[in-house]
Amino acid sequence: MARKPPSQPQPSQSQRRRHRRRDDDEEEDNNARVQSDAEEAADGVDEDMEVDVAQNELERKANDLVRLALFTESKRVPLKRDEISKKVLGSNTRSFNLVLARAQDILRKTFGMELHELQTRGAKLEKDKDANSKESELLKNTGVRKRAAPIGTKAYILRSVLDPAIIERACAPDADILAIEREDMANNDEVYTDEDDDGPCTRSVGSILAWERSDELGSVGVLYTILALILVDGRVMRDNDLRSLLKRLNLGHGATLPLSSRSTSTSLTVDAYLAQLLRQGYLERQRIGETKGAGKRGRVSAAAPAGDDGANAVEWRWGPRAMSEVGERAVARFVAEFMVDGPKAESEDESAGDDAERRKKVEVVMKGVERAAGGDPLQNLV
Repeated sequence: MARKPPSQPQPSQSQRRRHRRRDDDEEEDNNARVQSDAEEAADGVDEDMEVDVAQNELERKANDLVRLALFTESKRVPLKRDEISKKVLGSNTRSFNLVLARAQDILRKTFGMELHELQTRGAKLEKDKDANSKESELLKNTGVRKRAAPIGTKAYILRSVLDPAIIERACAPDADILAIEREDMANNDEVYTDEDDDGPCTRSVGSILAWERSDELGSVGVLYTILALILVDGRVMRDNDLRSLLKRLNLGHGATLPLSSRSTSTSLTVDAYLAQLLRQGYLERQRIGETKGAGKRGRVSAAAPAGDDGANAVEWRWGPRAMSEVGERAVARFVAEFMVDGPKAESEDESAGDDAERRKKVEVVMKGVERAAGGDPLQNLV
């Protein structure tokens, strides 16, 4: 008789419960892992999206700052940080440095310009004073160091970052460019008159930078002349002295500066021009004996009557924009080159010397300008 196979032992009820519980735990773990992986993937996507949004926001604000800087510069007035915060940054003022850095990159690569913060008057001069001065010696002996005054003004201008050699080359006349421009003008019936010539002529000089068509050509020349007069008068000039010298240049009270037909106005009075230079920051005007920032100095009108005595005695100095955009050395070279290469030098045939001799004469005149400015070294751009 065949024997029956032994029956398999059946799990007890407690064992079945344990198996069921273990299966449930494994399923929960698998579900948890799947959910965790899904959440990590979603977090990665969210982080990437947040980075993209932040980058896009930074780019937008940087472009807004570039547009605001270009618009403000067209009016030749400084761009204040408060205005940047209000019109560009909004409530996120902590992003100023990031937005400024990106805007600077755009300005340099696209326009060859940069935003430059204006400095307080004399800040660089104070910084570069000789360590052997009485004040420095006193501080050295006592061991007491004065707290440095803030240099930045939280006001910005646009200035070129192009190499001066590039600008000089772009201003140099070129025969081929001149021929093309004159042909274009002839085809377009563009004729310009010149008082020094007998008849109509084209005023193009054939350079890449067309200074002859600038609306501000005459006014910039007057600005450089005023800055030069102040510089050689010890960096400060009384109002009466400035007015007297301008009158000798046919720029007395009521005289006008001619502007081109492309300008919004055909002329600008000297008084209005001085007021404009004050507003733009090229010049500063202060009552004699009044400390900077005291009283209501900013309300002194450029056209206000001035005298050598009393409260109306005022004086002119370079403004922060002149120091940052023009520089003392550039104006000194302007004076030196004019004296070496000017009409008098040409009439005496002094300009026929070689370049080495000319450079030597220019440097001698610049040394004289430095002495006339008070003896302190001439400053470059600050």
